[in-house]
Amino acid sequence: MEEGQRILAQFVSETGETTGTPFDLPVDVTAEKLQMICNALIKKEETVPYSFFVDDTEITQTLGDIIDAESQETEKVLQIVYQPQAVFRVRAVTRCTSSIEGHAEAVISVAFSPDGRYLASGSGDTTVRFWDVYTETPHFTCKGHKHWVLFIAWSPDGRKLASGCKSSQVLIWDPQTGKQIGHTLTGHKQWITWLAWEPFHLNAECRRLASASKDGTIRIWDVAVGKCEKILSGHLQSVTCIKWGGTGLLYTASQDRTIKVWRAADGVLCRTLQGHGHWVNTMALSTDYVMRTGAFDPTHATVVHKDIKESAEELSKKALERYNSVKGSEPERLVSGSDDFTLFLWQPEKEKKSTARMTGHMQLINEVMFSPDTRLIASASFDKSVKLWDGRTGKYITSYRGHVNRVYQVAWSADSRLLCSGSSDSTLKVWDVKLGKIAVDLPGHADEVYAVDWSPDGQRVASGGKDKVLKIWRK
Repeated sequence: MEEGQRILAQFVSETGETTGTPFDLPVDVTAEKLQMICNALIKKEETVPYSFFVDDTEITQTLGDIIDAESQETEKVLQIVYQPQAVFRVRAVTRCTSSIEGHAEAVISVAFSPDGRYLASGSGDTTVRFWDVYTETPHFTCKGHKHWVLFIAWSPDGRKLASGCKSSQVLIWDPQTGKQIGHTLTGHKQWITWLAWEPFHLNAECRRLASASKDGTIRIWDVAVGKCEKILSGHLQSVTCIKWGGTGLLYTASQDRTIKVWRAADGVLCRTLQGHGHWVNTMALSTDYVMRTGAFDPTHATVVHKDIKESAEELSKKALERYNSVKGSEPERLVSGSDDFTLFLWQPEKEKKSTARMTGHMQLINEVMFSPDTRLIASASFDKSVKLWDGRTGKYITSYRGHVNRVYQVAWSADSRLLCSGSSDSTLKVWDVKLGKIAVDLPGHADEVYAVDWSPDGQRVASGGKDKVLKIWRK
């Protein structure tokens, strides 16, 4: 590349909108200089860090490093795609600060509350436990289930936790007292496989909960009165996963190989998504993270770990603003993972045809998850790998290899730069997404790691598994 050579370039957003008019650039322009030019052009109030790409290749040093002078026609405008990055940074967790015993059987699920103040776990010992995240000690042991607790889910306002068990019951708990709220929700004929709350921005009261069961039905409950509002039936086998979308649609995956789209308001079946050749195990929405954290924005650490003074309506409004900014102008995307070793990408609000079929895993896919910024999808598989895919196109990016046994779950850091995976090989691993390699290896569990979650404020990772121990990891 000749020194002093210049090129006509234009900034383009991820969604294809051009920013300003084309301008003349020296080919030896650095990523830092592009940063300054881009911020000046966009005129945002705060300076946002950006990554820059030409034909999917990131500019890490200079523009000249990645473009070929010969092939670049001088009259042609070079498109530089800019992607805003999270303003804050989450540091990788590196050590186990607590191994908390208490559960008498395997820990099957762990989950931080939307504001990161509480941590809950569900176990094969029939209890739900709340843990104090500051002192890293047990807080409450909640007894009420008669069989294994298979799934737990926080309400988006963080004031309630729902748990579902193998004896087909759903219970609601108060994290501040450890007491059961209202009646036990009964009606399912077989065990509970998944729970999903109505998003905060759709309902400030956080009183509607959807449950899925091995009995093939989905029930929508009003937890305030303890009544079942609707029963959605149509799946021919066990329902494995539910997602409550931000526009009021319910997405349900089943062992009958289909995904169904329902209107939550009246229970009408809108469409059935077909394509998988075996059980559909898992799904994720591009907006999952913003709906999970609701009104609590991890970029402003002040909103995490503080007393909430706003009313439910104000918080719901804040949740709506966050949801709209993350979703952007495009509809929500849904990714599904199956026993057929494939993933499918869908736009289920508008069409029943998938937008991408993603192949490469050699065994079943146990979990899929969109990064908080919606740009990436991580998939955990029994083939011992975690794979990364483009969140918009479904294009394969890379594979993370390092686990020596099945990978059960993955959890993203709030800034989308790190990914944590838990495996049957008894370790957790933290991966650096930018560098595409392992950042930290976290051994310590004595047996399989079934559950992993990263707190919304980025401070902690919690894990649990077959050794009955809950571990908290920090930087």
